[in-house]
Amino acid sequence: MGEMLKPVLLFIVGLLCLIKGGDWFVDGATGIARRFHLPELLIGATVVSIGTTLPEVMVSTTSALTGHGEIAYGNAIGSVICNTALIAAITIAVRPGKVDQAALRTPVTFFFVAAVLYAGVAYTAGYFSRGIGLVLLAMFAVYMIVTVRQMTGKPQSPTAGEPAEEAPLAKNLLLLAVGAALIAVGADLLVDNGTLIAQALGVPEAVIALTFVALGTSLPELVTAITSLIKGHGALSLGNVIGANLFNLVLVSGVSVSLAPFSIPQDSTIAGMNTSLVMDLPVMFAVMLLLTVPPLLKGKLYRSQGLLLLAIYAAFCVIQFTI
Repeated sequence: MGEMLKPVLLFIVGLLCLIKGGDWFVDGATGIARRFHLPELLIGATVVSIGTTLPEVMVSTTSALTGHGEIAYGNAIGSVICNTALIAAITIAVRPGKVDQAALRTPVTFFFVAAVLYAGVAYTAGYFSRGIGLVLLAMFAVYMIVTVRQMTGKPQSPTAGEPAEEAPLAKNLLLLAVGAALIAVGADLLVDNGTLIAQALGVPEAVIALTFVALGTSLPELVTAITSLIKGHGALSLGNVIGANLFNLVLVSGVSVSLAPFSIPQDSTIAGMNTSLVMDLPVMFAVMLLLTVPPLLKGKLYRSQGLLLLAIYAAFCVIQFTI
């Protein structure tokens, strides 16, 4: 039992790093938003998303360079589904509420343009070339430019009753950086040691990859979502999920495809058709539409949306394990 003790302890350390990192990360992000009087949703969709997508970028880049590009593909789509149908869904089910429609438009538009491009390539060519990778990275650059322009264009007036003195910017940036680093280290420890524990308990490899790896790289979003909820910053979490989903398609896939072009994984099929085409991509579109259409039309999120998304995620996981 001695050799099981080390992974278990490191697993717990990873968890603690994640929790504390999430705490500081959200504080830093909301501090920056408050300092520049920016909508939380915008900060969530840019600064926070880049931070929480870094683990995915690292995992996918490493797998692309070692010749496992299809891991990057599965990780990107799997993370979008996990972020939307699990993480955003929990946020909405716990605390549905009003949403800043204007701030939502840009990230949502970019996401669907990227998703259509991604799906188009998957359904027609079945092969992601370096050119596609560069197009995806260009989209990431355009999105950041557009969003930063929007941010600098219209600072929000400080709301009455808000304290005038603010934490210095350097402190918020430090909180953000240290928080992000702790989250990355924590997620790494959690995944590596979780995998060791799972192997010791005799869990099959494929199951570990789909659950621990996808969940591990989505943990930062989950930690941010839960921390934001506890601190009452729901908009930050929604912005983060939508931004992170976009970055999974344009930044994570863009980097890994540019480094190592890959074909769509052919290993699992449903009724003779490729699983990722029959199930993964359609589910990705369905959950994102379900998440974003109501707030764009009505300006608010409903608890029923969150519960429906969670149900879809549960069904998705069950089907994944039974294929």
